[in-house]
This record gives sequence, structure tokens and C-alpha cells, in this order.
Amino acid sequence: MPRERHGTPPVGSRPMMSIDGLGDLWDTLFGAQTDPPALLVLITGAVALVVVSTRLPWRIARNAITIAHEGGHALVALLTGRKLHGIRLHSDTSGLTLSAGRPTGPGMILTLLAGYVAPPLVGLAGAWLLGGNRITLLLWVAVALLLAMLVMIRNVFGVVSLLITGALVFAVSWYATPQVQAAFAYAGVWFLLLGGVRPVVELQRLRSRGRMPASDADQLAGLTPFPPLFWVGVFALVNLAALLAGALLLAGPFLTDAGLTL
Repeated sequence: MPRERHGTPPVGSRPMMSIDGLGDLWDTLFGAQTDPPALLVLITGAVALVVVSTRLPWRIARNAITIAHEGGHALVALLTGRKLHGIRLHSDTSGLTLSAGRPTGPGMILTLLAGYVAPPLVGLAGAWLLGGNRITLLLWVAVALLLAMLVMIRNVFGVVSLLITGALVFAVSWYATPQVQAAFAYAGVWFLLLGGVRPVVELQRLRSRGRMPASDADQLAGLTPFPPLFWVGVFALVNLAALLAGALLLAGPFLTDAGLTL
């Protein structure tokens, strides 16, 4: 079929968790944390902007954008009935998602469309959770999504990348103080929102030089009446809209201090 490139516990062990313990865990996971300082929201946004805007930090952090990008392809492929063969993540921050199914039609179009818009849309969902002060829930959802994606990774670098990212998020969610958790969560969401815009600019720059003839935009052009530049524009508009909406959600502390509400 066509494929898209896109017993008894040992001495010293912990006892089983009691019902009360499960209740405490449930409350911790789904309960709302306190409002973060408005300054924290501002500083984490500034840090994320610096990372996205500077060469070396972006080169390293861009792997997180690739994870979200390929995860978007994979999720939509499954939701549209395509058979997912696997995901590869590469050290140059590129990635590849392989799925099988009809080479044309809505399923293929949506699968191709999902990649570039996935990071800021994930960021927007994260901003919505942070707007309700569900910081712990956000971190645990991130760990769950990374674990779900791990089973579909088909190369060593991809496995290592997912394990490191998942271990970092889990460590923060389990061991860090509430203040550190808040800073980490806000920085991560800001990064997804801001970091989803730059790859679209890079995409068009490379396309204009003839270096990405099989990009998602070009493949979409081959499946629809619209040219590649139209799809680049769609990516940009969706990502900018997600950035604006996410920023408004994250700005809740500022609006509250000013006596305003969304």
C-alpha cells in the first residue's frame, strides 16, 4: 500500500498505595494549583522567545518541536483510519512518519496538514490547562503522550530523544517544587506556541531555494487545487492564531491584576 513519509513485596519495598493515597494522588493530579506570579509568566515567555530566536539554543530545543510535529502526523493518521508504521526522529531535528492507506482523499490531506500546526495547537491546549492552574495535570499528560509515542519510534536517536524528554518532564512533575513545576510548564507551553512559528518561516525559505521539493506543503499541493504557498500560508495563519489565543490564556495573571477577565 502507498506510504506517507511524513506476590509479596521484598523487604524495604514500598507498600501498596492505600485508598486514601489514591485519593490524594487524584486530588494532586486534577486539582488546581495556586496562581503563578505574573512575573513568572513574563520571564518564561521571554526565555522561550530567546531560545526560539537564537541559533544554538534553537538547534537543541527544536527537537521538541519535531516530536510534536511528527506526533501530529501520527495521531491524525490513526484518527483518519490510516495504518501507522512508525516514526523516526533524526539528530538534525528532521523527522519522518510512515503511514499506509489511500494516497489521496481527506485522510491523507489531514495527515499532511497536521504536522506544522501540531506544536502550537499542543501549546494552545497546554495554555488552556495552565489557564485553569492544572500544572500537574499538564505535566502528567505530557509524560503519557511521550510514552504513547515511544512505542511507535523506529530508530535509536528517536528512542533516546523521547526517553530523555519524558524523563525530564517526569522528574519535574514528581520531584520538583511547585514553583519549579510552574516555571517549567509555562516555559514549555510558551516554547511550543512560539516555536511553532519559526519552522514555517524556515520551510518557505528552504522551498524558495529549491531544497524541500517534497515538503508537506508541496505534497498537499499535489493532492489539492491549491499551490504550495497557499498551504504555507495556512500553516502560518493557524500557528499565529494559536500563539495569540495561547498568549491570552497565559496572560490570565496579568489580566487579573488589572481587574480584567477573558
